[in-house]
Amino acid sequence: MSRAAAIAYRPIGLIGSLLASAVAASLFQLLWKKVARADDAPTALQSEYRLREILVASAVRGAIVAVVKALVSRGGARGYTKLTGSWPGD
Repeated sequence: MSRAAAIAYRPIGLIGSLLASAVAASLFQLLWKKVARADDAPTALQSEYRLREILVASAVRGAIVAVVKALVSRGGARGYTKLTGSWPGD
């Protein structure tokens, strides 16, 4: 990929990353409310939760973020390829 193409893809990647983070956070909140029947997931500094609950919430959140970011990044790369004819990672 040429330097100009790499520079042109950066804003697409950044916007995609921000979008993915927002979508992942919303999905996690919806899932946590359904599964745990609680409004908010536990965080590491909340002493009223057991470590097991905090680790489960963190693992689920991390998995959702990773999957959503991969989907959005792949979609952005495919769209970029359709527009330019070159894959952004090559």
